[in-house]
Amino acid sequence: QVQLVESGGGSVQPGGSLRLSCAASGSMFWPNSMGWYRQAPGKERELVATITSDDDGSTKYADSVKGRFTISRDNRRNMVYLQMNSLKPEDTAVYYCNENQRIGTREYDYWGQGTQVTVSS
Repeated sequence: QVQLVESGGGSVQPGGSLRLSCAASGSMFWPNSMGWYRQAPGKERELVATITSDDDGSTKYADSVKGRFTISRDNRRNMVYLQMNSLKPEDTAVYYCNENQRIGTREYDYWGQGTQVTVSS
């Protein structure tokens, strides 16, 4: 059973930084990718950043976070990170870690419980 545990959320002033961590365990298959999504009150969950699990480690970012957020991974430790700099109030949301698996023609998504990030002066 896949388990994803996020940590590192909190409250920060605009312009500040936070680093989110996600510890993954229980996967029977090598993930296709890992990622971070967020959901603000009254809004749908949206992609923040993803990184593939192969040697390329290709990344994808939402336009709103490009140049400010960096996703990285440590495959040996089954960890994925999100470094968030120059935080803005609109970054306030619950951030969720995601693991995407592709087995044959099927895709499976697993989610953590989420960690709150609040950006406010």
